[in-house]
Amino acid sequence: MNKPRPSKKPLQKSRPRAPRPEPERIVDDGDIGMNARLAALTLIDAALEKRTGFDEAVTRSDFLSLNDSERGFARALAMLVLRRLGQLDYVIDKKTQKAPNDGVWALLRIGLAQIGFMQVPDFAAVSTTVKLAEREAHTRPFKGLINAILRSVIREGGLNTPLPSRLAPDWLFQRWKAAYGEPNAEGIALMLTEEPATDLTFKTAADLERLKDELQGTPLGGLALRSALRGNIAEWAGYGQGVWWVQDAAASVAAGLLGDLTGKTAIDLCAAPGGKALQMIAAGGDVIALDRSRNRLKRVEENLVRTGLTAEVVMGDAETWEDTRQFDAVLLDAPCSATGTLRRQPDVLWATRPTDIAKLADVQHRLLDSASGRVKPGGSLIYCTCSLEREEGETQVVAFLRRHPDFAIKKPDDATVIALGVPVESVAAQGWLRLLPHHRPGGQDGFFIAHLVRQNG
Repeated sequence: MNKPRPSKKPLQKSRPRAPRPEPERIVDDGDIGMNARLAALTLIDAALEKRTGFDEAVTRSDFLSLNDSERGFARALAMLVLRRLGQLDYVIDKKTQKAPNDGVWALLRIGLAQIGFMQVPDFAAVSTTVKLAEREAHTRPFKGLINAILRSVIREGGLNTPLPSRLAPDWLFQRWKAAYGEPNAEGIALMLTEEPATDLTFKTAADLERLKDELQGTPLGGLALRSALRGNIAEWAGYGQGVWWVQDAAASVAAGLLGDLTGKTAIDLCAAPGGKALQMIAAGGDVIALDRSRNRLKRVEENLVRTGLTAEVVMGDAETWEDTRQFDAVLLDAPCSATGTLRRQPDVLWATRPTDIAKLADVQHRLLDSASGRVKPGGSLIYCTCSLEREEGETQVVAFLRRHPDFAIKKPDDATVIALGVPVESVAAQGWLRLLPHHRPGGQDGFFIAHLVRQNG
C-alpha cells in the first residue's frame, strides 16, 4: 500500500529540511563530473519546487556557465530522476529504517538513477555520490549509509520496476484509476518509464514521404511522423527548409479534425509555440495566432519564418481580446495542468497540486465562453487540453453545452479517425476524443479534444 505523499515534495514532511548546495565551478582537474551532478541536484530541486522550475533553472547563469557535456549530463540525469522519481523513492524508502534529510535523499536519488538507468560505471556512480555527501555538513555523517545503500542495489543486480501505482504521485494515480479504471491508470503510469521519441508534423504529405527514410521515421497518420533520430534537430533533414516542426502526434489531431481550410478564416487563441496554427495555415486557412505572452509569441514568429508560412500574429488575452471578428474555425488549446505531458515533462506530475486543477478549470470555463462568441454560425470550435483530468476535459464540454445549446459535438467519422491515426480506443461514445498516453504504441501525449459546431440560425 502506498504511503501518503505530501503535496510539496515526495516524502518531504517526514524528513527534516536541509539546504541544497548550489552548483559551483570546479577547475577541470579530473573531477569535472561533480559539476554536472551538482547542477542536476539543483535542476531536480527547482522542478519539484514549482511547475516552471526546471525551465527556469536551465536558463540561469550558473547552469549556462557549465560546458556542453556538463549541461547535457546534468539535464539527462535530472530528467531521468524526475521520470523515475516514484520508483527511486520507493527503493530509498525500503532501504532506510528512518527517512534521512532532504540532502541525503536527493543524493541517493541521483546515485540510484546512475546505477539503474545510465551508462555510468557502478564505481563512478558510488564514488561521486559519496564525494558529494562529503561536501556538506548535513550530508557528511550519512556518507556510509549512502555507500551501503548504493552498493546493496548493485549486488542485487540493479533496480526492478515496482508496481505501476508507485511510479506516479499517489493522488494522481487514484484519480486516473477512478476516471479510466485500474488497467488504464497503470498503462498511463508505465509511460513514465519510457523515453519518448520525437514526433514531427509536416506541411505536406509529399514532404513527409520524401524525408521519412532519412529521418528514420514511422508515419503516424495525418501529417505526423515519429523519428527515431536523436540529437540536435536543427541538423535533421528538412529542418532548414522548414518543411516540418516538432509536435506530438496527439497534439496534431486537434487541428487535423478541421480538415481542409482553404478559403476559411481561423484563429488559434492560445497559439504559442505555434504548432496548431502552422497546421491550420498549411491546411489553407487565413489564420490569426493569438497569445498573451510576448516572449512566447517570439517562438511563433520564429516558427513562421523557418517554415515560410504566414499568419497575423497578435498579442492579446484570449478571454478579453476586444476584436469582434468571427471565424470559420476557432481553436482553443487552453491552459491546463498538463498532466498528459508526463512522458516529456515528468516534473509536471510532481509539481502539480490538486488545487491547481480547480483553478485551471475555472480559467478554461471562461475561455470557452469567450471563444464561443468568436465562432461563425456553422463554424467549428476545437477545444483541447493536454490534461488527463476530467475537470479540464469532459466536464468542461458537458457544462459548456448546457450553457450554449447552439453548439453540438461533431463526432469524427471512421474515415477521419483512420486518416489521422487516432487510436480506436481514444474515441468516446459521446463524440469527443480522450487520447491516453498508452493508447498509441510508443506512447503519445495525453489529450482531450472536442470538435464543437455552432448551429446555423
